[in-house]
Amino acid sequence: MPQSDFKRVIAESSYVFVIGVAGDSGSGKTTFTRAIREIFGEDLVSTFSIDDYHRYDRRERKALGITPLVPEANRFDLLEEHLAALKAGETIEKPVYNHDTGVFDPPVTFRPTKILIIEGLHPFITGTLRSLIDFKLYVDPDPDVKRAWKIKRDVEQRGYSRDAVLREMEERKPDFERYVAPQCAFADAVIRIAFSKYGREASERRNVYHVTLCQSKLDRSIRDVDLSIDLFPLLSLSQRDFMVEFTTEEVGGRTMGALAFDGELNDAVVRKLERNIEIQTLVRPIDLVESGAYLTAGDMAQLILAWRIINRRIFIESAPPGAAGDPATLSGDGGCGCGRR
Repeated sequence: MPQSDFKRVIAESSYVFVIGVAGDSGSGKTTFTRAIREIFGEDLVSTFSIDDYHRYDRRERKALGITPLVPEANRFDLLEEHLAALKAGETIEKPVYNHDTGVFDPPVTFRPTKILIIEGLHPFITGTLRSLIDFKLYVDPDPDVKRAWKIKRDVEQRGYSRDAVLREMEERKPDFERYVAPQCAFADAVIRIAFSKYGREASERRNVYHVTLCQSKLDRSIRDVDLSIDLFPLLSLSQRDFMVEFTTEEVGGRTMGALAFDGELNDAVVRKLERNIEIQTLVRPIDLVESGAYLTAGDMAQLILAWRIINRRIFIESAPPGAAGDPATLSGDGGCGCGRR
């Protein structure tokens, strides 16, 4: 298809492509699908949180002595029903959980776009949910990073005290390890985030982190892929510290590729990567970098994830009848188990 046509093909297709993003509260789940949202735009991409499918409000959970991480505290049956309807192109009346008040607001009418992102604690917890999701991402920040992020968010945006946030995290930890962390085994990709090797101050002041993208093997791609990074801009234009490292890791019983970034890369380095992704995926424009700007490790991970997700979506469009929903034929899905906790 012509290079400018793929967005039109998606818009005209009846297929609703679902991206699931799992991880603990405050783990940065929304960050790593930003590139997909910007590339395809709000006409084609919509997002909702599966926190909306809590069974109890904050007061009820406190009275019952349970956290929202416990499966029984969520309406997975309704989530499965609604996600199946959205995949079929149908409109739903979606519940709304208000994090500011801790109670449920009235339901809202929700119409599916052609790319739907669902985020939350439990998107992969049932076989039915997993079968409805086309690409699965697990976000796994280091405990120290997660603690810092959650304190910042809940104190500044949700009105909690620091002590209350820390107390809640300790109370939630056993349920996180039992119910949320194991979902990593179903992910196509896992994002790990640690404080930068260049110092915690770089992370807290400039959003510079050590980010590792751990991926299952890609069995097929659109064409021979050349995601090259030129040495010239690296050696002559970069004025800030950065690191790129590839290792193989044994995760969840399989050897997986772990691509790690740290520091900040000059826009000239990333511009070439953007152009290569455009050529290889037939999706354009991909223009996430401002001239003269530096990209962080997280920005680089977003770009590579976007390439991977676009690959998946293109193969669904071109797969023979009956094969479109088989993720194993599309990218070699399988467990990657985080195993850090």
